[in-house]
Amino acid sequence: MRRRSFLLGAATAAVAGAAGYARSRIVETTADVSYPGMQAGHALRDGAALPAPSASHRHQVVILGAGVAGLSCAWKLAREGFTDFVVVQGPEFAGNAAGGQRDELHYPLGAHYLPLPSMASTHVREMLDDFGIIERGAGDLRPYYDETILVHSPQERLLRNGQWEDGLLPMTGLPDADVAQHRRFLALIDRLHTQLGNDGRKVFCIPLVLSSDDPAWRALDTITFKQWLDREGYTSPALHWYLNYCCRDDYGANYDVVSAWAGLHYFASRDGHAANAAEGAVLIWPGGLSVLADRMRQAIDEKLGHTRWLMAGTAVRVAETPAGPLTTCLTLDAEPRAYTLQSRRTVCAMPLFVAQRILPDIRAYGYDPAAHASSHAPWLVSNFVLDGYPIEAPGEPLSWDNVVYQGRGLGYVVSTHQLLRVTRSPRTAFTAYHALSGQTPSAARQWLTTASPQDLRDEAAADLIAAYGREFWRNARRLDITVRGHAMASPLCGYLSNAGLAALRDVDGPVLFAHADLSGYSVFEEASWWGVVAAGRILGQQALRRGTHG
Repeated sequence: MRRRSFLLGAATAAVAGAAGYARSRIVETTADVSYPGMQAGHALRDGAALPAPSASHRHQVVILGAGVAGLSCAWKLAREGFTDFVVVQGPEFAGNAAGGQRDELHYPLGAHYLPLPSMASTHVREMLDDFGIIERGAGDLRPYYDETILVHSPQERLLRNGQWEDGLLPMTGLPDADVAQHRRFLALIDRLHTQLGNDGRKVFCIPLVLSSDDPAWRALDTITFKQWLDREGYTSPALHWYLNYCCRDDYGANYDVVSAWAGLHYFASRDGHAANAAEGAVLIWPGGLSVLADRMRQAIDEKLGHTRWLMAGTAVRVAETPAGPLTTCLTLDAEPRAYTLQSRRTVCAMPLFVAQRILPDIRAYGYDPAAHASSHAPWLVSNFVLDGYPIEAPGEPLSWDNVVYQGRGLGYVVSTHQLLRVTRSPRTAFTAYHALSGQTPSAARQWLTTASPQDLRDEAAADLIAAYGREFWRNARRLDITVRGHAMASPLCGYLSNAGLAALRDVDGPVLFAHADLSGYSVFEEASWWGVVAAGRILGQQALRRGTHG
């Protein structure tokens, strides 16, 4: 069945599904809450005592962390025929790209989609081609993608004034002056997609380090996105809401603290196209980006012919020795055990706030945490497992992405949206995202450590209750909440000129760094870029395109 055939029969399925599976009474589901990485992180922070190592191993390369950056590094090494490496998993396989499963349903525990990669994101195109996601034309302006993962229609909708509207940028029922501002902003973004700086490079590019150094454009990093909007005469409340929502969604922070350069980069760097999809399409899977992490793992297994390259445990100390870095790792079993890994080169593919605690002195690499550390945003990712579907209000049909205007959260996505069938599945999962940007990151983390499961449930369900009322609980059977206290780096003013991040990007010695934190914000394209750059350095390749550029 082709992708647009999904719409057949959808109008009648909503009421039928809800009637068939609704509870006879309203019961607010009890939340199961997980805090991935918190225990290990707090042990590092507090300097917990370690057991004596019980085993020692030696490899040419050790990669610390099986998030997107670490897996991308390993995938690239294996693809090029380099085999003597291991990856220390860390507290959570795939990190911010992790996924979960319940009742035969897959759902994301972190990032949930991938924009179509631009021409500059050659490393992502190479990866998608390797996995068969790009079926042909990986180097073309418009590759042909696997249609089953190109987001089906309807893609997104907005609940405003009690009605669902198509798309997320409000246009309906607004004053003509506001609509004109919205169109002016969209026209600007269209021009910025191809805008070049005085050095001949694109002003806004992804990976970020390929962007222009033109100081006239880089000056946007000295003011906030909100200040820029005010300066340019954008006064529409609906436009301000939308752009603030986008900053919260991609960066975990409000537009009155996010860099104006980052605010525009969110839109202007996204210029990928597909031969078989409309503009603005994205790649999605029921389990979010965990599918790509699993594909990398499978590809590495096949290249190496074994699975021993992925080691349990988390790195807790890296010591520099004449033989190369010596890493001490700790398993997270009921009875923890320690082991060591001796290597010629070690890749720190972990958040910098973790790397600074396991290295003897990260300042030796030009990075001073007191001066250069990025703000990290706390998040909730909440998966509501439903029997049937709640009854929809009039307007647009249930979409993949569903957002509440001026809502407390960031809306919710539907895990079963891509199922190619005429009638809806009997079960589904709604994944609600919530960036706790209404308070400082430290205050939000403090709240997260003391909040009860009921408090977290009420916060997680806020947008769903706004959309469906308390009737939503008639369909909800389970609720799994993932708390990410340091989910992502936020690109606040000045992040482009962060000398510490620039220094770590240039490190090319026994210890290498590879993480989205090097770019100052967290998306798949940036994390995978730094993993591939680290692999290139290990393989002795020239810096990939300007991969070491600061």
